[in-house]
This record gives sequence, C-alpha cells and structure tokens, in this order.
Amino acid sequence: MRALVQRVASARVVAGGEVVGAIGRGLLVLVGMHRDDTPADGAWMGRKLLSLRVFEDARGKMSRSVEEVNGELLIVSQFTLYGDARQGARPDFGAAMPTEAARTFYEEWIALLRRSCALPIREGRFAATMQVELVNDGPVTLMLDSR
Repeated sequence: MRALVQRVASARVVAGGEVVGAIGRGLLVLVGMHRDDTPADGAWMGRKLLSLRVFEDARGKMSRSVEEVNGELLIVSQFTLYGDARQGARPDFGAAMPTEAARTFYEEWIALLRRSCALPIREGRFAATMQVELVNDGPVTLMLDSR
C-alpha cells in the first residue's frame, strides 16, 4: 500500500462538478493499493497516518500528529501511485490492485480508519475522474509505503 501524504491548510475533491469531500487543517492522503496488499498493509498504513508527527508544536518543531491537533483526513484513491514509468513513455499499472478488489480493500480500510479514530474522514469518489485542490501547508509532503 502506498500513500502520498500532504499536510494541508485545506483541501477538497470535486467529481462530476460537485464537491465530494473537503477538509480544513489536516492530511490529504492519495492512496494506492498494490496487487499483493493484505489487511496487514492496511493496518500498518492506518497506524502510520494517525501517528505521523508532521504538525508543529509551540516551538515550531514537527512533533504533533493529526490526532493531536484535531485535524481532518481527506482520502483519495489513486491507482496511478503504482505506475511504473521506468521504461517507455506510457506508465505500466500492472502492480496496482485490480479495480474491484481495490474497491473492496479501500472500503474496508476506510472503515478500519473510522473505527481507529474520532477524526473527521472525508473521501474522494473511488475510480472517478476527480479534481483535487489543496493548500499545502509547509509544504510538507511524504511518501509512505507499507512494503
């Protein structure tokens, strides 16, 4: 499981001309599932996201988690995180989990996240064409990989 995590002042996702998810201060998480991911990968990613210390304390040090600052999460599925462009000009997405299996995995993972914390969790629309708007705070951007 792979996630591109951005600390944001605000973010929103538009699909089909409507806002389907929006947050204020928190984390925008673009997440992709590998074809070999298991529930253990999802559990690891959930723990990592909730404990990741990327928010500043009173001294300006990144030592607080999204939970500690009562932030929000905006999760957007993105199979292209597993695009391999090392050869040729067209990325190969063969490492990404197939769509229907990924949908089930994603929905179960979101349910796990919701059970794991009391933070507001918003989402994009699975397998839709979306526009993601964000105000990256810092900027702070990290790539996480469960492997």
